[in-house]
Amino acid sequence: MGSQHIVPVLTTADDNNARKEDGSSTLFGQRTLQHFEFDPSYRNLNHGSFGASTREIRKKLRHYQDLAEARPDQFIRYEAPDILNENRAAVAKLINAPTDTVVLVQNATTGVNTILRNLSWNEDSKDEILYFNTIYGACGKGIDYIVDSSRGLVSAREIRILYPCEDDEVVAAFKAAVEDSLKAGKRPRICVFDTVSSLPAVRLPYERITEACKEAGVLSLIDGAQGVGMINLDLAAVDPDFFVSNCHKWLYVPRACAVLYVPFRHQALITSTLPTSHGYIAKSGERFNPLPKANKSAFINNFQFIGTLDTSPYLCLKDTIAWRKEVLGGEAKILEYIQTLAKEGGKKAAQVLGTEVLDNQSGTLSRCALTNVALPLSPEEGSQALGWMEEMMMRDYHTFIPLFTHNGRLWARLSAQVYLDIEDFEWAGHILLKLVERVKRGEHKKT
Repeated sequence: MGSQHIVPVLTTADDNNARKEDGSSTLFGQRTLQHFEFDPSYRNLNHGSFGASTREIRKKLRHYQDLAEARPDQFIRYEAPDILNENRAAVAKLINAPTDTVVLVQNATTGVNTILRNLSWNEDSKDEILYFNTIYGACGKGIDYIVDSSRGLVSAREIRILYPCEDDEVVAAFKAAVEDSLKAGKRPRICVFDTVSSLPAVRLPYERITEACKEAGVLSLIDGAQGVGMINLDLAAVDPDFFVSNCHKWLYVPRACAVLYVPFRHQALITSTLPTSHGYIAKSGERFNPLPKANKSAFINNFQFIGTLDTSPYLCLKDTIAWRKEVLGGEAKILEYIQTLAKEGGKKAAQVLGTEVLDNQSGTLSRCALTNVALPLSPEEGSQALGWMEEMMMRDYHTFIPLFTHNGRLWARLSAQVYLDIEDFEWAGHILLKLVERVKRGEHKKT
């Protein structure tokens, strides 16, 4: 992809017969690029930030947009709500949740904010929001806003973890934070935590943290921005209090779309969308709602129409899930490929760099489709150069790899996807090595 790739066009027969001699699939890798619309000169190694949709699904997106343009009132008022319900049902099945516990919002950050801004905080000023120091920055700022705007009713408590560490240590850190909160005379109300964190990109034991929340009487809010389409999700088994996951990242739904899960037991808490729209039911009584199509569930109806937005990505969920099954063989095959590629690709890039990947002894941190590779730079050498290195990636090498500092080391985050293979990770290692050499020569100081 750094130089132009010639990708063969696959037929159905090719797909069915795409097997190596050892029986493993050859369907994935460069031959899968034909389904995506990347610039041939660009190598997309950062799927984890913004995702990507397929050519076929983007045709579906334009189809729904065309319907809205052709007959706006007919489509938006009368047809779209039923299509939306079909898509809610499709994603609910994928994450194993009842359909009427699932609504769609623009992104995971919106979902996290929606939950936090709907909670009522006690007047005794004892409520606390718990979160890990690896929280996604925008969600951390969402917590900051709640604290800043609550007139002293709520505070926040950070749970510090440094990787690599074992899952037991992560759960123990949460339990210790609960104890510290109580000792300080506070009330831990809710904990925000990831399925897979962003930087560093590691899988958290979110199932165990959810269980620990239940034992402590703390609400669990799972930020699964890096979730659906990348790891197996079973909300019936995990049973969180709240969950949100982007569908435009690993699932290939067009931007922007996320699934927000609120179990029946908590739906009365979520009275408003962001922004408040026609579905809101005021305590003073109902106002006129000009939209004729209503859902029997007040919670679902609330999220059915949130101002005039282009919600056509929401209407592509069912088609995307079907496409993944029909063209790529289904979720199990996709997840096996991208998770294996992340693990092996990370090792290959680290081998080129002469460093290592970020993982623990039990290997649980890397049970996802993202990998973190250490850079052979000291913090002193690289602390002022990371931004320059990222700019040079785009300018000189036509790719992007997020760089960051954690626990006294400099790291690069690489995303595995069905359109990549081990050669892409080896190439990434060489590009990173070239940039490291340029930093050591002091090139970043000349700009």
